[in-house]
Amino acid sequence: MPKRNLLEEGITFFNRGLYYEAHEVWEDLWRETDGPLRGFYQGMIHAAVGLHHLYRNNRTGAVSQIQKSIRRLSDYRGEDRPIDSDDLIGQLTEVLANRRPETIRIVRSN
Repeated sequence: MPKRNLLEEGITFFNRGLYYEAHEVWEDLWRETDGPLRGFYQGMIHAAVGLHHLYRNNRTGAVSQIQKSIRRLSDYRGEDRPIDSDDLIGQLTEVLANRRPETIRIVRSN
């Protein structure tokens, strides 16, 4: 049986607006990851949880999680990341400013 690509599964869920599902998949990825990418994946989890909260009208939880996501992802910028972190951070920053649910899409680095 081929190994699941948890990163890609989560990105697919995330880009479809299925933030809870993305966070679940990425938690599995986070648990099995050691090294610098562990914190990066945690930032992606915070983004998914924050957006899930926002769509459920939990603005306080959303703001807290999105702020954590931006902090985590900001530590891991660069070409060696599997996604365009700067783009995601920009989109999350806009969501924080507007405090309204908006469609966010993760762009892959490659």
